[in-house]
Amino acid sequence: MKRICLLFVVVAVFFVSGCTTMVSKVDDSAGRATLYDDPSTSGGVQGIGIESQDIVAMTDQMARDMVTIPEIMNRKTPPRVILDSKYFVNESTNRVNKNMITRKLKTGLSRATKGKLIIVGREFAKMVEDERELKREGAVDTATTGMAKKTMGADYRLTGSITSQEGVRQTGDTSRYTVIFFTLVDLETSAEIWNNEYQFKKTARDDVIYR
Repeated sequence: MKRICLLFVVVAVFFVSGCTTMVSKVDDSAGRATLYDDPSTSGGVQGIGIESQDIVAMTDQMARDMVTIPEIMNRKTPPRVILDSKYFVNESTNRVNKNMITRKLKTGLSRATKGKLIIVGREFAKMVEDERELKREGAVDTATTGMAKKTMGADYRLTGSITSQEGVRQTGDTSRYTVIFFTLVDLETSAEIWNNEYQFKKTARDDVIYR
């Protein structure tokens, strides 16, 4: 009996020491170097949601496709487009900053079109109106470009939606199919002059928290 008890104690000590060794491998010491990940690739933390590599790939694909739209690229006068998240709806279970998607698309499209497209910053309308009022009241001068009769209207506006469908296994793994739709709408006729989508499906144990 004493030998059995002694063996049990030895095994228990070995198990505890093994667990301690595993925990000690985590480098949480103060002052350790920060690890930089390439945003276009999967980083050290991966889940089934919309991550940096998805946003980079998606906005790059959409920008390259939008520059082929005849209504935009074949016009002598550069068309005006509103690209913001106001009509970009998240209908999915993904937690994501919609502004990150639309702003990344905006910068990519600005580079790709090289002046053949004018992006109207409608989200800055209040700021612009305040400055216009100061100029017209004489509180400030007219700056270097003078005063416009009206603020800029737009020809087209980006709309879209984020959708998803999920399946959960009894083992705890979750599979999520995500489709992100993009539509460019004519603001006079409501015609959809361009549509595209970006999709992906991921399966993992859903233990990553997106903030």
